[in-house]
Amino acid sequence: MINILLVEDDSTLAIGLKYALENEGFGVEWANTIEAATKALNQAQFHLIILDIMLPDGNGYDFCRYIRKHSNIPIIFLTSYDEEVNIVLGLDIGGDDYIIKPFRVMELMSRIKAVLRRHKTSQQKEPAYFVSGDIKISPESRKVTKNDNEIILTPIEYRLLLAFIKHPHQVLTRGQILEYLWDIDGEFVDDNTLSVYIRRLREKIEDKPSSPSYIKTVRGVGYRWDCDVQ
Repeated sequence: MINILLVEDDSTLAIGLKYALENEGFGVEWANTIEAATKALNQAQFHLIILDIMLPDGNGYDFCRYIRKHSNIPIIFLTSYDEEVNIVLGLDIGGDDYIIKPFRVMELMSRIKAVLRRHKTSQQKEPAYFVSGDIKISPESRKVTKNDNEIILTPIEYRLLLAFIKHPHQVLTRGQILEYLWDIDGEFVDDNTLSVYIRRLREKIEDKPSSPSYIKTVRGVGYRWDCDVQ
Protein backbone atom coordinates (compact mmCIF):
# COMPACT_ATOMS: atom_id res chain seq x y z
CA MET A 1 0.00 0.00 0.00
CA ILE A 2 1.14 3.54 -0.78
CA ASN A 3 1.29 5.49 2.48
CA ILE A 4 0.76 9.26 2.43
CA LEU A 5 1.53 11.77 5.17
CA LEU A 6 -0.99 14.61 5.01
CA VAL A 7 0.23 17.74 6.80
CA GLU A 8 -2.73 20.13 7.00
CA ASP A 9 -4.17 22.17 9.87
CA ASP A 10 -7.62 22.70 8.33
CA SER A 11 -9.48 19.80 9.93
CA THR A 12 -12.47 19.99 7.59
CA LEU A 13 -10.27 19.82 4.50
CA ALA A 14 -7.99 17.18 6.00
CA ILE A 15 -10.82 14.83 7.02
CA GLY A 16 -12.43 15.08 3.58
CA LEU A 17 -9.13 14.60 1.77
CA LYS A 18 -8.14 11.68 3.99
CA TYR A 19 -11.47 10.01 3.19
CA ALA A 20 -11.04 10.58 -0.56
CA LEU A 21 -7.47 9.27 -0.56
CA GLU A 22 -8.37 6.17 1.42
CA ASN A 23 -11.19 5.46 -1.05
CA GLU A 24 -8.51 5.45 -3.76
CA GLY A 25 -6.59 2.76 -1.87
CA PHE A 26 -3.96 4.94 -0.19
CA GLY A 27 -2.99 4.70 3.44
CA VAL A 28 -3.16 8.15 5.04
CA GLU A 29 -1.81 9.57 8.29
CA TRP A 30 -2.88 13.10 9.14
CA ALA A 31 -0.70 15.56 11.06
CA ASN A 32 -1.91 19.09 11.80
CA THR A 33 1.44 20.54 12.93
CA ILE A 34 5.07 20.29 11.89
CA GLU A 35 5.88 18.72 15.25
CA ALA A 36 3.30 15.98 14.68
CA ALA A 37 4.50 15.47 11.09
CA THR A 38 8.13 15.14 12.21
CA LYS A 39 7.12 12.57 14.81
CA ALA A 40 5.14 10.62 12.19
CA LEU A 41 8.12 10.59 9.81
CA ASN A 42 10.33 9.18 12.54
CA GLN A 43 7.87 6.40 13.34
CA ALA A 44 6.62 5.19 9.96
CA GLN A 45 7.57 4.92 6.30
CA PHE A 46 5.75 7.11 3.81
CA HIS A 47 5.84 7.22 0.02
CA LEU A 48 4.53 10.77 -0.40
CA ILE A 49 3.92 13.93 1.65
CA ILE A 50 1.10 16.39 0.98
CA LEU A 51 2.21 19.57 2.71
CA ASP A 52 0.39 22.79 3.57
CA ILE A 53 2.54 25.92 3.82
CA MET A 54 1.00 27.85 6.72
CA LEU A 55 0.94 25.67 9.84
CA PRO A 56 0.45 26.57 13.52
CA ASP A 57 4.07 25.94 14.50
CA GLY A 58 5.95 26.94 11.34
CA ASN A 59 5.77 26.88 7.56
CA GLY A 60 5.92 24.12 5.00
CA TYR A 61 8.88 25.61 3.15
CA ASP A 62 11.13 25.14 6.18
CA PHE A 63 9.77 21.64 6.77
CA CYS A 64 10.45 20.78 3.11
CA ARG A 65 14.06 21.97 3.49
CA TYR A 66 14.41 19.83 6.61
CA ILE A 67 13.06 16.75 4.79
CA ARG A 68 15.36 17.30 1.81
CA LYS A 69 18.39 17.08 4.11
CA HIS A 70 17.43 13.49 4.91
CA SER A 71 15.17 12.15 2.18
CA ASN A 72 14.05 12.46 -1.45
CA ILE A 73 10.48 11.40 -0.63
CA PRO A 74 8.07 13.14 -3.06
CA ILE A 75 6.45 16.30 -1.68
CA ILE A 76 3.33 18.00 -3.03
CA PHE A 77 2.60 21.47 -1.68
CA LEU A 78 -1.09 22.15 -1.09
CA THR A 79 -1.75 25.82 -0.41
CA SER A 80 -3.82 28.91 -1.12
CA TYR A 81 -0.71 30.90 -2.03
CA ASP A 82 -0.96 31.28 -5.82
CA GLU A 83 1.70 33.91 -6.54
CA GLU A 84 4.35 32.79 -9.03
CA VAL A 85 7.13 33.57 -6.57
CA ASN A 86 5.60 31.12 -4.05
CA ILE A 87 5.25 28.39 -6.67
CA VAL A 88 8.84 28.82 -7.88
CA LEU A 89 10.15 28.83 -4.31
CA GLY A 90 8.27 25.64 -3.46
CA LEU A 91 9.65 23.84 -6.49
CA ASP A 92 13.17 25.23 -6.12
CA ILE A 93 13.58 23.98 -2.55
CA GLY A 94 12.65 20.45 -3.55
CA GLY A 95 8.88 20.24 -3.94
CA ASP A 96 7.69 17.89 -6.67
CA ASP A 97 4.39 19.64 -7.34
CA TYR A 98 2.39 22.65 -6.14
CA ILE A 99 -1.41 22.63 -6.03
CA ILE A 100 -3.52 25.69 -5.35
CA LYS A 101 -6.59 25.66 -3.09
CA PRO A 102 -9.39 25.28 -3.91
CA PHE A 103 -8.70 22.24 -6.08
CA ARG A 104 -10.57 19.37 -7.68
CA VAL A 105 -10.07 16.06 -5.88
CA MET A 106 -9.64 14.09 -9.10
CA GLU A 107 -6.98 16.53 -10.27
CA LEU A 108 -5.12 15.99 -7.00
CA MET A 109 -5.37 12.20 -7.46
CA SER A 110 -3.93 12.53 -10.95
CA ARG A 111 -1.09 14.70 -9.67
CA ILE A 112 -0.32 12.22 -6.87
CA LYS A 113 -0.15 9.29 -9.28
CA ALA A 114 2.03 11.29 -11.68
CA VAL A 115 4.50 12.28 -8.95
CA LEU A 116 4.70 8.70 -7.65
CA ARG A 117 5.22 7.40 -11.19
CA ARG A 118 7.97 9.91 -11.88
CA HIS A 119 9.65 9.16 -8.56
CA LYS A 120 9.63 5.43 -9.28
CA THR A 121 11.18 6.04 -12.70
CA SER A 122 13.87 8.28 -11.19
CA GLN A 123 14.86 5.47 -8.81
CA GLN A 124 15.62 3.12 -11.69
CA LYS A 125 19.31 2.61 -12.35
CA GLU A 126 20.93 5.30 -14.48
CA PRO A 127 24.45 5.53 -15.92
CA ALA A 128 27.14 6.47 -13.41
CA TYR A 129 27.46 9.78 -15.24
CA PHE A 130 26.59 11.67 -18.42
CA VAL A 131 29.19 13.66 -20.33
CA SER A 132 28.33 16.25 -22.95
CA GLY A 133 31.01 18.63 -24.14
CA ASP A 134 32.70 19.99 -21.02
CA ILE A 135 29.71 19.22 -18.81
CA LYS A 136 29.53 16.13 -16.60
CA ILE A 137 26.51 14.98 -14.58
CA SER A 138 26.65 12.36 -11.84
CA PRO A 139 23.00 11.27 -11.21
CA GLU A 140 23.75 9.45 -7.97
CA SER A 141 25.19 12.55 -6.29
CA ARG A 142 23.26 15.01 -8.47
CA LYS A 143 26.58 16.77 -9.01
CA VAL A 144 27.09 18.83 -12.15
CA THR A 145 30.50 20.10 -13.24
CA LYS A 146 31.82 22.17 -16.14
CA ASN A 147 35.53 21.83 -16.82
CA ASP A 148 35.74 20.08 -13.42
CA ASN A 149 34.23 23.10 -11.64
CA GLU A 150 30.99 22.35 -9.79
CA ILE A 151 27.83 24.11 -10.95
CA ILE A 152 25.15 24.63 -8.31
CA LEU A 153 21.67 24.03 -9.74
CA THR A 154 18.25 24.21 -8.13
CA PRO A 155 16.18 20.99 -8.27
CA ILE A 156 14.14 22.32 -11.21
CA GLU A 157 17.24 23.46 -13.11
CA TYR A 158 18.75 20.02 -12.55
CA ARG A 159 15.63 18.26 -13.87
CA LEU A 160 15.61 20.60 -16.86
CA LEU A 161 19.25 19.81 -17.62
CA LEU A 162 18.54 16.07 -17.39
CA ALA A 163 15.61 16.47 -19.78
CA PHE A 164 17.96 17.89 -22.39
CA ILE A 165 20.85 15.51 -21.67
CA LYS A 166 18.57 12.48 -22.10
CA HIS A 167 17.26 13.77 -25.44
CA PRO A 168 20.33 15.11 -27.30
CA HIS A 169 19.74 16.70 -30.72
CA GLN A 170 15.99 16.23 -30.25
CA VAL A 171 13.67 19.22 -30.42
CA LEU A 172 11.60 19.38 -27.24
CA THR A 173 8.50 21.54 -27.28
CA ARG A 174 7.76 23.69 -24.27
CA GLY A 175 4.84 21.38 -23.49
CA GLN A 176 7.08 18.29 -23.63
CA ILE A 177 9.57 19.93 -21.28
CA LEU A 178 6.85 20.78 -18.77
CA GLU A 179 5.53 17.22 -18.97
CA TYR A 180 9.04 15.91 -18.31
CA LEU A 181 9.53 18.24 -15.36
CA TRP A 182 6.21 17.59 -13.66
CA ASP A 183 4.75 14.63 -15.56
CA ILE A 184 1.45 16.46 -16.05
CA ASP A 185 0.12 18.87 -18.65
CA GLY A 186 1.94 21.82 -17.11
CA GLU A 187 -1.04 24.19 -17.27
CA PHE A 188 -0.62 25.17 -13.61
CA VAL A 189 2.82 26.65 -14.40
CA ASP A 190 2.93 29.98 -16.20
CA ASP A 191 4.72 29.53 -19.51
CA ASN A 192 6.99 32.41 -18.58
CA THR A 193 8.31 30.36 -15.66
CA LEU A 194 9.88 27.90 -18.09
CA SER A 195 11.56 30.78 -19.91
CA VAL A 196 13.04 31.91 -16.59
CA TYR A 197 14.46 28.44 -15.90
CA ILE A 198 15.92 28.19 -19.41
CA ARG A 199 17.61 31.56 -18.96
CA ARG A 200 18.97 30.65 -15.51
CA LEU A 201 20.32 27.32 -16.74
CA ARG A 202 22.00 28.96 -19.72
CA GLU A 203 23.64 31.51 -17.44
CA LYS A 204 25.17 28.66 -15.43
CA ILE A 205 26.32 26.28 -18.18
CA GLU A 206 26.93 28.37 -21.30
CA ASP A 207 30.15 30.29 -22.01
CA LYS A 208 28.02 32.93 -23.75
CA PRO A 209 24.39 32.70 -22.59
CA SER A 210 23.31 35.20 -25.25
CA SER A 211 24.76 32.91 -27.92
CA PRO A 212 24.26 29.41 -26.45
CA SER A 213 26.08 26.37 -27.80
CA TYR A 214 24.26 23.76 -25.68
CA ILE A 215 20.61 24.82 -25.40
CA LYS A 216 19.50 26.06 -28.79
CA THR A 217 16.18 27.80 -29.30
CA VAL A 218 14.07 26.36 -32.09
CA ARG A 219 11.95 29.41 -32.74
CA GLY A 220 8.23 28.82 -32.52
CA VAL A 221 8.71 25.20 -31.37
CA GLY A 222 10.94 24.77 -28.32
CA TYR A 223 14.55 23.92 -27.54
CA ARG A 224 17.26 21.44 -28.56
CA TRP A 225 20.37 20.16 -26.76
CA ASP A 226 22.95 20.68 -29.49
CA CYS A 227 25.80 18.48 -28.26
CA ASP A 228 26.56 14.75 -28.25
CA VAL A 229 26.11 12.87 -24.97
CA GLN A 230 28.26 9.98 -23.80
